[in-house]
Amino acid sequence: MKRLFQLCAIVALFGMISCTSQSSEPTASQQEPTPVEKHGALSVQGQYMVDSNGQRVQLRGVSFGWHNWWHRYFNEAAVTKVAKEWGATVVRCSIGLNLDDNCYDKNPELAYATVDSMVNAAVKNGIYIIVDFHSHENNLPLAKEFFGVVSKKYGNIPNIIYEIWNEPLEVEWAETKAYSEELIPVIRENAPDAIVIVPTPRWDQEVDKAADDPITKFGNLVYSLHYYAATHQDYNRDKALYAIGKGLPLFFSETGGMVHTGDGVLDMDSWDKWLDIAKENSISWIAWSISDKDETCSMLQPGTPADGSQWTEANLKPWGVLVRHYLQTER
Repeated sequence: MKRLFQLCAIVALFGMISCTSQSSEPTASQQEPTPVEKHGALSVQGQYMVDSNGQRVQLRGVSFGWHNWWHRYFNEAAVTKVAKEWGATVVRCSIGLNLDDNCYDKNPELAYATVDSMVNAAVKNGIYIIVDFHSHENNLPLAKEFFGVVSKKYGNIPNIIYEIWNEPLEVEWAETKAYSEELIPVIRENAPDAIVIVPTPRWDQEVDKAADDPITKFGNLVYSLHYYAATHQDYNRDKALYAIGKGLPLFFSETGGMVHTGDGVLDMDSWDKWLDIAKENSISWIAWSISDKDETCSMLQPGTPADGSQWTEANLKPWGVLVRHYLQTER
């Protein structure tokens, strides 16, 4: 409870922070290595994601919202803001499908341009990036097309992690497993050692089913678990702990402190319990989302400038303030 009061104080007082002190930029010799300089190409050993030296790695970062609705925020200045000032070591580029004329299935040119912009920004900032096929439906032919193009262009750089199906709906593990086993070779042809995030059924919840029947044909796989802490509590944490106990490598690739709709109150007690699991087991996590919708989970106030370098304290909602706090203090 004490920690909750402290976090509430952070949110209430963030607008009163003074920015009058002056500091000089560090010289090149004083600058710390970027996450990619420090860790290099990532891989999976047992149930852990490790760096090029075999040391466990826990990435922490933010997901940008559906590209078809919030494309204006998918730019270098925004990535630089969350990398350099917020402390994110990874960003998630969510490429939407099946919604409107700006989605990948209707406008692939916009999607590829978005990926290019975000990958280039991640490389420039020395952080990792998840290229996320943000579809709720089984769009395997389109996924093959998309990841064939993206992996061919960027398969030789260490920054990219491939998330191949966001939140399957009411399907069985057998379907998501078969989907993954057919799609992974498309990526492996161009990026033989890249990490792939495997989807799990029912909005990336049923990691217990995957733990009982994991994919064995390929290595460097992690399994996606999504949670919204005000909704997904002990029952869902039990699924995570079961999978961890079975040795399944997990990645919390979309998380929030509110209810599963993305709205409602923040349950920071439940959020802390999830982060305790992540920290104790070196599980990476991504908070949703960089967008300015009028909802709890959108970190930016409506009308926030597209240029991330112009974001001020007044542009951040309470959830954005809290996510930034966790990125800066938990790394």
